[in-house]
Order: sequence, then structure tokens, then C-alpha cells
Amino acid sequence: MSLALIIIVILVLVAIWLMASYNSLVKSRMQTKEAWSQIDVQLKRRNDLIPNLIETVKGYAAYEEKTFEKITELRSQVAHASTPAATMEASNELTKQVASLIAIAENYPDLKANTNFLKLQDELTNTENKISYSRQLFNTTTSNYNVKLESFPSNIVGKLFGFKPSEFLQTPEEEKAVPKVEFNF
Repeated sequence: MSLALIIIVILVLVAIWLMASYNSLVKSRMQTKEAWSQIDVQLKRRNDLIPNLIETVKGYAAYEEKTFEKITELRSQVAHASTPAATMEASNELTKQVASLIAIAENYPDLKANTNFLKLQDELTNTENKISYSRQLFNTTTSNYNVKLESFPSNIVGKLFGFKPSEFLQTPEEEKAVPKVEFNF
């Protein structure tokens, strides 16, 4: 075999490896973006459900206006956030306020038995579960992508083409605290 043929074979193999590594990084980056999109879809779904839940509760709890205003404000912040981190921060605050809305509703026996309220509450609970799952999926795809960016030899291709690592979604510190459970009988 001539030297020129060996060099051509080596260059072809390097080119194939470079393309495969590049395509693998692009695929992983897209999966991370898709996972974020799933979170965004669920946040939109929650934002669409919340006004219906608020209107249902308002009929029973007209004096809880401050809670309703805060939820509306936070819902708007989630919808208009410019970064995933800002979106998740507003979303975490919204989750807390929705929990307080549900707690308000617990004080109204007629409302707790209201079919529309129960259906909306179930939909909201399902959506919160989907958001949680989507966050886990995002962090998993982010991990896979970041591992490729740090692993040899794909890290060479990543640096060569300017691939940047993705940031994980973090749980706020206050949500990591162990809840205090008390039974006062």
C-alpha cells in the first residue's frame, strides 16, 4: 500500500470520526433543548389552568384577593421569563402560591365538594407531576450532553466547534428542608 493511500485512509477515518462526534453532540444538545421545551409546555399548561381554578375558588373565597393577585403576577413572570433559570425561579414561587390557593380552598367545604374545583385541582396536580418529571428529564439529558462535552475524544470536537455545557435545574434551598409534621389532637 502506498503512503498516499494510507494518508487518505487516515484522513477519511478522521473525517468520519469528526462528523460522528459532531453529530452526536448536536443530537445531545437538541435533546437538552427538547427536554426544556417539555418543561415549557407543562408550565404553559399550568398557566392555562390557573385562571380557571382561581375563578372557581373566587366564587367561594372573595376576600382572598391578595393570593389571587400574587398568583396572577407570578403566572405572568413565568410566561415572560427570558431564561430557563428565571422561568424556574418564578415557577417555584408560583408552585408555592398555588399550594396556598389549594389550602384556602380547603376552608370551604362546599368548594371541596364542587366537581369543577375537584377536576381543576386534579388537572393542576397532574400538571405539577408532569413538570417534576420534565425537570428530571431535562437534568438527565443535560447530564448526558455535558458528559459528552467532557469525555475524550468528543471534548476535542466540542471545543473545536464551540459547544457550551448546559446548566442543571436546581432545587431551591428552602424546598430541600425537611418538612415539619405535627399532629395536634
